[in-house]
Amino acid sequence: MRIAYLCCDPGVPVFGCKGCSVHVQEVLREFLRRGVEVDLFTTRLGGPPPENLLDVQIHSIDLAKSTDANSREESLLAANDTLKKALESNGPYDLVYERYSLCSYAGMEYARDHNLPGLLEVNSPLIEEQAQYRTLVDRDRAEQSTLRAMSAAGAAIAVSQMVADYILRYRQGSDDVYVIPNGVDTSRFQSDAESSSPRHRGDFTVGFVGTLKPWHGVASLVEAFGTLAAEESTARLVIVGDGPERKRLEEQASELPGDTGRHIHFTGAVSPDAIPALLKSMDVAVAPYLPKDGFYFSPLKLFEYMAAGLPTVASEIGQIPEIIKDAETGLLVPAGDTSALAQGLIKLCRQPEHRARMGNAARDVAVGQYTWKSVVTRILNIATELGRRGPAIPPPHFLLHASNTTKRPTY
Repeated sequence: MRIAYLCCDPGVPVFGCKGCSVHVQEVLREFLRRGVEVDLFTTRLGGPPPENLLDVQIHSIDLAKSTDANSREESLLAANDTLKKALESNGPYDLVYERYSLCSYAGMEYARDHNLPGLLEVNSPLIEEQAQYRTLVDRDRAEQSTLRAMSAAGAAIAVSQMVADYILRYRQGSDDVYVIPNGVDTSRFQSDAESSSPRHRGDFTVGFVGTLKPWHGVASLVEAFGTLAAEESTARLVIVGDGPERKRLEEQASELPGDTGRHIHFTGAVSPDAIPALLKSMDVAVAPYLPKDGFYFSPLKLFEYMAAGLPTVASEIGQIPEIIKDAETGLLVPAGDTSALAQGLIKLCRQPEHRARMGNAARDVAVGQYTWKSVVTRILNIATELGRRGPAIPPPHFLLHASNTTKRPTY
């Protein structure tokens, strides 16, 4: 079986350290484990491939140099012609699998036109993200590109129900939108129950893993840690990751009373290979998201925390309550409630046996329900079903010119 895997978003360095990068790598890795031949088409490598991904055939899609947001969008649109030619010259393929990216539609149209299963993986409402957090010059053009990609896809895969609702605004009435949450390679992690050298320390380590962006709520975590440290002198906080909020967070930590700030350690960005050891050094992990309308995330950190056998204190928002079961595998607190977050940490600090039971239960759930193996099994089952249906039917012509009438999502 040959798969063309497409990731044309320059914001996703496929062999980098970001969560989106880990997602791409894990799906590629699982394809290879099944003996699948994979061609990767990407606009940004982000570094050399890991050793266990050397069998992936890499095709770089060069983007024209851009000096402003408008020329950037022009270069992304122009890349469709380059991608189409690359697929034509390197095919044939049995499946085209694409990570949805702004202005990219050639992959799904190639699959449709060649009567191949085309699966579009959608991780977020990119148009809304681009408009809110970055710069989007021509929204109608972005809407048109998204409509083309989603209309041409044989099926769409959403990481959460909120993302599925977003897709259905473009694929109205479609039965081929599947919700598949993110996963984890549980073989990379060990819980204390499985380890030959379980944790025996005098301190209590709270940890966070992720990009330091405002909506992740790490400022709330730092404040909550200040309350915890005032009650429990052995507490320490490890913040794994980097991002635009780091400087502000370090300043916030330095302003905590006494020497509390000295017990907060910022690791900066680390490679995915370093995450298991860092999680093993923690007693509790945190996902302190802030309140957000249309919370569409399927946070990779949750699955990694669980695979490592850690109880998680997490915001009760979006998909999170479906993954973290309150008082069973962690504690849920109202999003943005710093006091509740602090009290949850204090509670788990004082109940080591209870948090050990939570961590073991979390590990069992991760192994049983949220592996990349199970994610890719569902992907391939969907692709097989699409293949059985025969040639794809192109969408009505008017759909491809309906960007001005497409109902815009309200995320």
